[in-house]
Amino acid sequence: MTYQAPVQDMLFAMRHLAGIDALAALPGHEDAGYETAQAVLEECARFCGEAIAPLNWEGDKNPSWFDAGQVHTTPGFKEAFQQFVAGGWQGLQHPVEFGGQGLPKLIHAACSEMLQSANMSFALCPLLTDGAIEALLTAGSDAQKAAYLPKMIDGSWTGSMNLTEPQAGSDLSLVRTRAEPQPDGTYKLFGTKIFITYGEHDMAENIVHLVLARVAGAPEGVKGISLFICPKVLDNGTRNDVHCVSIEHKMGIKASPTAVLQYGDHGGATAYLVGQENRGLEYMFIMMNSARFGVGLQGVGLAERAYQKAVQYAKDRVQSRPVDGSVSHAAAIIHHPDVRRMLMTMRAYTEGCRAMSYVAAAAFDAAHAHPDAQVREENQTFYEYLVPLVKGLSTEMSLEVASLGVQVHGGMGFIEETGAAQYLRDAKILTIYEGTTAIQANDLIGRKTVRDGGRTAQAIAMQIEQTEKELQSLGETACLRMAEQLKQARVCYLDAVQFMVAQGKTNPNAVYAGSVNFLMLAGTLIAGWQMGRALAVVKGGRAQEESSTFLQTKSVTAQFFAEHLLPRTRMYRDCIVGGAESVMALSMEAF
Repeated sequence: MTYQAPVQDMLFAMRHLAGIDALAALPGHEDAGYETAQAVLEECARFCGEAIAPLNWEGDKNPSWFDAGQVHTTPGFKEAFQQFVAGGWQGLQHPVEFGGQGLPKLIHAACSEMLQSANMSFALCPLLTDGAIEALLTAGSDAQKAAYLPKMIDGSWTGSMNLTEPQAGSDLSLVRTRAEPQPDGTYKLFGTKIFITYGEHDMAENIVHLVLARVAGAPEGVKGISLFICPKVLDNGTRNDVHCVSIEHKMGIKASPTAVLQYGDHGGATAYLVGQENRGLEYMFIMMNSARFGVGLQGVGLAERAYQKAVQYAKDRVQSRPVDGSVSHAAAIIHHPDVRRMLMTMRAYTEGCRAMSYVAAAAFDAAHAHPDAQVREENQTFYEYLVPLVKGLSTEMSLEVASLGVQVHGGMGFIEETGAAQYLRDAKILTIYEGTTAIQANDLIGRKTVRDGGRTAQAIAMQIEQTEKELQSLGETACLRMAEQLKQARVCYLDAVQFMVAQGKTNPNAVYAGSVNFLMLAGTLIAGWQMGRALAVVKGGRAQEESSTFLQTKSVTAQFFAEHLLPRTRMYRDCIVGGAESVMALSMEAF
């Protein structure tokens, strides 16, 4: 099956929900309006469908492999990456002054989603490079920017993120890689880093590793971590003392090489300090937030691909007569109500998370480009609140959608040759890397909800209430039902926020026992809000440029979200407010 990018739905979300025309009115984005987005998305869809998507299954069957210190990527990946570079896709959202195209994150988000749908293993390399570029743009010196950014933005060099060590998973206070200062101002790195995505490969001439390490005498814990640039190949063309010693054998994303990197086995890896000593985690969070948003788009992209695969199978697979007697003989399984329920769940969840992600991207753009400082701050706060939701909900959603995709296929879904199982295996990592769902939830509660007394959460709830009123004013049955479901979900959300704020300092176990449920509640509400806004656009006659078929489809999908997904918020609320005690009640010995 060939992947068909959902360009029409992407452009609808960009125009009517993320407000690309308003974005184009901001300084620096004057040439980045709807017409530009349409042209870029259509070309990206063609490239992803023709050059990248056909390699997805090949990468699963013939993964990257490790031989005598060298990593060899799946046949075809290197050539496809050269096409990716030649098309200028790596530089899409990055500054013109360093060779990028300077387009908004909103346009890049849609293109990134397509690349993830086409081939997630391939797309991980540009995703990590984007994060490294953003970190250097923010924290690198002028000399470092000049030395590294042009080559990374044009795709000649790629980037990697080196946090995790064998003894330090998500707890970065345990990082032990050491950095020894040298008389010339450089440092020598010694240590082992694991789970390094595209830490070694054969697709680019150099890899710029961003590495967390400790300088001798640094404070213990996260306050003593510094960030370093450690290129695979040094300026003089010699190989640096950083070597891949193995790659992991994984459940999914098999074509993406996940490296174990050894620093300093032959005298020390030459590295350059980014910013100031002991502020490394602060800088790395720039890259991590970029990557977390990107992983959320991976969830949306993978869900879209799994949905398309399931729809194709449901239309082709003939089995049993429809229960309503509409066909007198065995018919395609798409006639059956429960198959429709699964497909609609897949579709509605994917479209809701896509809209939420694009709205977040537009907020990022406004936070950086709007001339009004207060508006910039408001958009930055909104974007930061949405990042754990985009990452957390979109990836949990993708796992459910991919599982439903296997279920639609029935027994054939359990057979590798049909291809449905790959999406389920690939999806599992999304809820784990760049911070597990619980880590996203802890961030959402601790930094984004309890810290400000719930003010940001309440401000979002007020915006949702305005959408409810707009839907009510339209008067149509679908709008009224959406408004009612949004209201109930919003009340559940505010109940949970109130509980989190009230218990935050006195009973942390009760709060964090419900952390993932709170993330799922908030994410489902905000994705549903975007579907409610989409319904208001359709029923309010504000999408005249769209076909009647598209508008009818969007309307039904929004209605399904209201009736089948928003009610989940009531379960999440009950678990948070009334279920904390039983989470911690059992003694450790009883397990």
